[in-house]
Amino acid sequence: MLSRYAKAFFTRLLTPPARGLLAVGIGPDVVTWIGTIGVVAGAFAFYPRGEFFVGTLVITAFVFSDTLDGTMARLSGRSSRWGAFLDSTLDRIGDAAIFTALLWWFVRDDQPWLAAATAVCLIGGMVVSYAKARAEGLGMTCNVGIAERSERLVTALVTTGLAGLFHAQWIQAAGLVVLAAATLVTVVQRLVHVHGQASIADAPPGAPS
Repeated sequence: MLSRYAKAFFTRLLTPPARGLLAVGIGPDVVTWIGTIGVVAGAFAFYPRGEFFVGTLVITAFVFSDTLDGTMARLSGRSSRWGAFLDSTLDRIGDAAIFTALLWWFVRDDQPWLAAATAVCLIGGMVVSYAKARAEGLGMTCNVGIAERSERLVTALVTTGLAGLFHAQWIQAAGLVVLAAATLVTVVQRLVHVHGQASIADAPPGAPS
């Protein structure tokens, strides 16, 4: 949901740098790799040490590559199945790195409840993404849920960054607990949505829909 409103704005914002990178011979796949490496490095360099504000700034800077590479692909006419596959796959790696780094900190800091909430966000996020990919692989749609990738990423980064800036861990704790609950709800929403489609598709001929 969030991406629908933000995508157009960031596409316009990132079009000039996208043109510049293409002009010097840098392709969208390179930007995708650099962005993911930056997110992973930023997450593990700062979050396990409790440096949430600086870590969030570094991660956010590299997260923008997710929109930048897509803009570059469209401008260059090089949109491809490989590019889409690479982008989605590396997105999962970046997301997992963020929540794993946070989980590492909470375990080290002896905060089991926040570690548990972060683990739910981590595992649930992977399930949300897998459910969509599997449904689409079976010819169905699965674009539903209150906590899609954009919402999960923004919630985690904003609350973590604010907690680091104001030294108020309750902001981060509230964000992670709410996000964990929203992620579980999204998993259920996607299961129900796909079950409805599958029931119709698998029904015997002539059966009432």
